[in-house]
Amino acid sequence: MDSEITIKIENGMACAPENRMAAPVSVEIKRGWQVAISGPNGSGKTLLVNTLLRQYPLMNNNYVEYGGICGSDIRYITFRDSYGVADPAYFYQQRWNSTEMDDSPVVGDIFPRIADKDWKDTLYNLFDLGFIWNKQLVTLSSGEMRKYQLAKALAGKPKVTIIDSPFIGLDRQTRAMLCNLLENLASKWGIQVILVVSREKDIPDFITHVIPVENLICYPIVPKEEYHSNPEQRVLSRELKEQLISLPTLPTTSEEIVKCNGITLQYGERKIFNNLEWTVNRGERWALLGENGAGKSALLSMVYADNPQSYACDISLFGNRRGSGESIWEIKKHIGYVSPEMHRSYARHYPVIDIVASGLHDTIGLYKKIHDDERERCIVWLKIFGLEHIKDNDFFNLSSGEQRMVLLARAFVKNPSLIILDEPLHGLDDSNRSLVMDIIRTFCSNRDKTMIIVTHYPEELPDIIDKQFRLVRQS
Repeated sequence: MDSEITIKIENGMACAPENRMAAPVSVEIKRGWQVAISGPNGSGKTLLVNTLLRQYPLMNNNYVEYGGICGSDIRYITFRDSYGVADPAYFYQQRWNSTEMDDSPVVGDIFPRIADKDWKDTLYNLFDLGFIWNKQLVTLSSGEMRKYQLAKALAGKPKVTIIDSPFIGLDRQTRAMLCNLLENLASKWGIQVILVVSREKDIPDFITHVIPVENLICYPIVPKEEYHSNPEQRVLSRELKEQLISLPTLPTTSEEIVKCNGITLQYGERKIFNNLEWTVNRGERWALLGENGAGKSALLSMVYADNPQSYACDISLFGNRRGSGESIWEIKKHIGYVSPEMHRSYARHYPVIDIVASGLHDTIGLYKKIHDDERERCIVWLKIFGLEHIKDNDFFNLSSGEQRMVLLARAFVKNPSLIILDEPLHGLDDSNRSLVMDIIRTFCSNRDKTMIIVTHYPEELPDIIDKQFRLVRQS
């Protein structure tokens, strides 16, 4: 095989065994090209990556050819949220397991041993590992965690690194830092980078070629300057808008929806926020802003009663002070909630409609049979989010973008008084983003609906936002 070729498939037919999907594949990646695999949610990008990694066989007796490399020369890393990849280290994430702080490992103790001293020094300096070497994993910021995971993946000095959703959940500053790191890996250290993205605007400048993927079709690789996607701008039909507006809701008479009275959140010696005051009134639409590590998701976890420290703080919801006798379920029945952490919690096989139905009972997973009227309500919301055709599919086998749409439907299924959306556009392509924004606007056309939304990018804020609350990361 031509030594200038890194990976080649000619007239192959890729198949994912778990869902019987098949797709034609012809792709040739040349040595030195920096490549993006780009396409909408559910288009087959991960299927293509798994085929390139030889995890799925080709159906027509063709095979994936490697030119001058072997499987051990390729590293694959996928990111699902701002706290890195899904590995056991996530157990120690500081928001939820503060009681485990004393047992949390430090980076230097768990980083892979590297025999090649020159390469070890290179990674150490390139990723500034000295700054985090003696830090406990739970104390790393999102950007530090992302650097740690990438450095860990590169410890074996691979020739090719495939990174799925590299920028998901990162603020602008951390994203720019990561772009510079990846460009350095490519230009100075000769590592070939292949990125998997859902939007054209997520393709960094140093990328030279793009493989378009859509509807399980892998199109010919093209120079980056020749690649232009044309995403469909989706909105709700008039019929679905009217149906959404007319759905029954559980009303609340309180004017104060959320009130935080001088609350403090602390892990070890580090205070996430101190003496915080915040009031959200009925009908207000808030943007909760701040850089990675400022405490946005932690604050929302306290509001939603998912953080153990919330019970030691003076927080009132719907006019009732936390701990005054109401159960956690009475709190949650008025609230719809979606977050990256919730996305991680669904690590088992459930039909899509069961995932949505679990939102009616505020559980992770469904533990009781749903009634016919509940099923119909779920189907309405699946229609609103354009997901009715996959209602019986296994959630675990969906793309991450499709999973996020399902979890959004779960958050809205109760038609709640308060909707909390932590990075709702996380991992979505442009088409799904436009649909979700229209759903949010339609939902909030009811003046009694209250919303809190988190995002790192102002352009992702709906035009109905009328209040902003910014958190600043503590030193």
